[in-house]
Amino acid sequence: MKNVTVSIDDETYRQARITAAHRDQSISALVRDLLRQLAQTSDGSASAKQERLFASFDAIEGIDASKRLSRSEAHER
Repeated sequence: MKNVTVSIDDETYRQARITAAHRDQSISALVRDLLRQLAQTSDGSASAKQERLFASFDAIEGIDASKRLSRSEAHER
């Protein structure tokens, strides 16, 4: 199994913890399930589940792709 590091703002993290707790999951399990759903379509076309998933991502406040860190900023300590 591979590990992935994701940086998110405090409010998004708080909301993810709440969502994961309601589903009796860890945040890692929640993200793993979401990514697994994305990868399920083998022909590359978007399934109805994927469309709903992307729509739910769009509805989450605090996620803004324009505010990404550069690789060096993400690895600063």
